[in-house]
Amino acid sequence: MTIATRLLTALPAADRDRLMALAHEVHFEQDTRIFEEGGTADRFWVLRSGSVSLDLNVPGRRHVAVATLGPGDLLGWSWLFAPHRFDFGAEAFSPVRAYEFDGAAVRALCESEPALGLRVVRIITEILAHRLQATRSKLIDQYASRRVTS
Repeated sequence: MTIATRLLTALPAADRDRLMALAHEVHFEQDTRIFEEGGTADRFWVLRSGSVSLDLNVPGRRHVAVATLGPGDLLGWSWLFAPHRFDFGAEAFSPVRAYEFDGAAVRALCESEPALGLRVVRIITEILAHRLQATRSKLIDQYASRRVTS
């Protein structure tokens, strides 16, 4: 498996500086719900420290964890794509420090600077492809282990 791409380290310094001008620092205490599946995706975060669990609401069960994110990871991508609704929920698994970005402001920056916008979209697409591959591998492992024990 390839190493996960990190948004801020993958951008050239000038692009990173323009993006960081839109950021502000936030923190979440352990067990804080950061956002809910289906909620309005108007912002995103880059984690500085701590870990966040991404989850899905499965009827008849609480939240089912599907991934854990850590320092350097992008939290939230639905701000980029209409209808701007979160596909997962997120909860701080430990105390978290992060850079928070307003999705509309970043979209406006990307539209006003198309080359930067293309780089941001390509990097986020690479991040999503990596996560999809990791999820696929996890599902294959779970399916294979169930077949062995059945």
